[in-house]
Amino acid sequence: MTGSERTLEIIERLKKEYPDAHCTLDYDDAWKLLVSVRLAAQCTDARVNVVVRDLFAKYPTAEALAEAEPEEIEEIVRPCGLGRSKARDISACMRMLRDEYGGKVPDDFDLLLKLPGVGRKSANLIMGDVFGKPAIVTDTHCIRLTNRMGLVDRIKDPKKVEMALRKLVPPEEGNDFCHRLVLHGREICTARTKPHCERCCLEDICAKTDVS
Repeated sequence: MTGSERTLEIIERLKKEYPDAHCTLDYDDAWKLLVSVRLAAQCTDARVNVVVRDLFAKYPTAEALAEAEPEEIEEIVRPCGLGRSKARDISACMRMLRDEYGGKVPDDFDLLLKLPGVGRKSANLIMGDVFGKPAIVTDTHCIRLTNRMGLVDRIKDPKKVEMALRKLVPPEEGNDFCHRLVLHGREICTARTKPHCERCCLEDICAKTDVS
């Protein structure tokens, strides 16, 4: 089985295992996802979903959030950790959206990267989830699992993992594949305990590479 064939087999098996995979951050507008993904750094999606309820209730539009002072944002988002830096980035990002893009999130990858606090992972998430464009979101689950499965060879740099996966994963599958890796990483191929290989749908084709 070639690398491409094994990749496609892994994709199909994960589809059957997690047919309803999607972003676990709650949002109904692109700018809200931008905010939430910044808050999710070193914080659980579940906690972010709770915290942003108050944030978006007080500031219901990107323009309203742009008017807020970073200190006001920090008061609300502090439970997510790193409150000061996250609030500063969110404020600067919303002001740039207001001043340069009419409050709308651009659907261009390079323009997204110019927004304060937005890196490749966040930009890919927006491109895939909001705009339905090809995307590979290399979060910690993606990096850990693709190395363990042998899809990439002991690569931990997020951009290098992204570039390697783009050569293997069909463009239309990338975004959902990454969401499924998150679910699989939480339920089966766990990081904090021994992976549950005996319950894994990929057990017979996984390289089981130790990348710790």
